[in-house]
Amino acid sequence: MPGNSFGKIFKFSTWGESHGPAIGCTVDGVPSKIRIDEKEIQFFLNQRRPGSSKFVTQRKEKDRVKILSGVFNNYTTGAPISFIIHNEDQKSKDYAKLKNKFRPGHADYTYEKKYGIRDYRGGGRSSARETAMRVVAGAIARKILSANLGSNFLIRGALIQMGSLHINRDNWDWNFAKKNHFWCPDKKMLKIWENYLTQIRKSGSSVGAIIELEAKGVPVGLGEPVYDKLDAEIAKALMSINAVKGVEIGSGFASAFMPGDESSDEMTLNKGKVKFESNHAGGILGGISSGQNIVARFVVKPTSSILKKKNTVTKKLKKTTISVGGRHDPCVGIRAVPIGEAMLACVLADHFLRNKIFQS
Repeated sequence: MPGNSFGKIFKFSTWGESHGPAIGCTVDGVPSKIRIDEKEIQFFLNQRRPGSSKFVTQRKEKDRVKILSGVFNNYTTGAPISFIIHNEDQKSKDYAKLKNKFRPGHADYTYEKKYGIRDYRGGGRSSARETAMRVVAGAIARKILSANLGSNFLIRGALIQMGSLHINRDNWDWNFAKKNHFWCPDKKMLKIWENYLTQIRKSGSSVGAIIELEAKGVPVGLGEPVYDKLDAEIAKALMSINAVKGVEIGSGFASAFMPGDESSDEMTLNKGKVKFESNHAGGILGGISSGQNIVARFVVKPTSSILKKKNTVTKKLKKTTISVGGRHDPCVGIRAVPIGEAMLACVLADHFLRNKIFQS
């Protein structure tokens, strides 16, 4: 099963299954003498952690990360950094009755056909449990970027739509987004979402979401022309997250409705420096960062594990029905916010280090 690694210079590889004894990752390409503390990494893991509110899966995992190698006296040595998180709250018996059925919307059928074997306990390797290690890698990427770009560098995310209910952008408040379980930047929408998701959960169904990411303080020049465009690699990073079905950069699909004189970001000078009048390009021109804020959005489909009965087939290709019990997110998009932030950080760290080598 290849394809478990991401990045070229800043590179991480993850391992482990949802119901195995542990999950982990190895992060390579990290420069030496960068201060790393498990508590700093834990801060980001706690944002993704299951069981953190009544609106997410109630699987109780502490997600306590432990550094195994590559750090000495809290500083990176330049060697690969290895991390582990022990799984503590697996309930594999919840999946025993489903082992011979393919869950609609999951990777059960494709894994079975491709490999001839699959771990049916929570999806095994295909589970979003793997994304905890992406958050770990993202925390290290943030440290690299902050150490080199300074305090002006910042990555943040918000949930801007749940089902058909979207925020009012006039009410946008980044500080508020970090203080509620939904990452909602619109105070007036929060209670509406809470009531909406409560009803969705009680009905035995689920709902999708749209997340917006922003990176500030990114210098001009990150990204490569043609196949390693910065926006192309951001799109790949976000599309690799479980349940993601769409990505857009800047104005994205809305650009199709704009005339050219509106969508092209006009340029002027301010005290001898280039200034853009708008940011429809999302901070990337020709695959290279322009110095503006990088803006990306991604769509997360509704959680496929739901209580409502659905039609499916068995491993022996017999028609049947299925209802998936256990502990699942009624809106997986909520916990996808810190994962999206992490993947954006990993892309930027990788391209920063690539650019540094090219310029040296």
